[in-house]
Amino acid sequence: MFATSLTRRVALAAGLLATTSLAWSHADAAHVTAENAWARASVPGQQATGAFVRLTAKEPLRLVGVETPAAAVAEVHEMKMEGDVMRMRAIDSLDLPQGVAVELKPGGYHIMLQQLKAPLLKDTQVPITLVFKDGKDAVSRLSLQVPVQAMAPKGAAAAPAGHAGHGGHQH
Repeated sequence: MFATSLTRRVALAAGLLATTSLAWSHADAAHVTAENAWARASVPGQQATGAFVRLTAKEPLRLVGVETPAAAVAEVHEMKMEGDVMRMRAIDSLDLPQGVAVELKPGGYHIMLQQLKAPLLKDTQVPITLVFKDGKDAVSRLSLQVPVQAMAPKGAAAAPAGHAGHGGHQH
């Protein structure tokens, strides 16, 4: 009798947790399309690499965070010229206008994975979750399995000449 009561309580608690977590987010960001996602392969000892994707939002959103078990730090970064120096820095959010494809690509906005826990090996996949907020600050997430490549796959934006890697840029 005690075991049955305990089982019912655990099931009820699990149901409440599931309902509560849904209240905190949209239905897993079905309102964002991700295309041509890829992450740059790394080598042993390399501490950082980039991930890239084309995002199209079905409603105005902001990309406000990145989560992955592959790195201690995952951020949205921008690269831009300041004088004749290319600078890279983390940004708090990236606007995604409704229906407009926004490219996260080498040499521009991108996902930066730092303090890698292990090398990202070519022809594997890395789990990355993108975190969004809408105009009412409701949070939603989009979980991706991102292919790891040595270079941009066909159809994905490539780095501009001279800006293929992340090394040597000032933060």
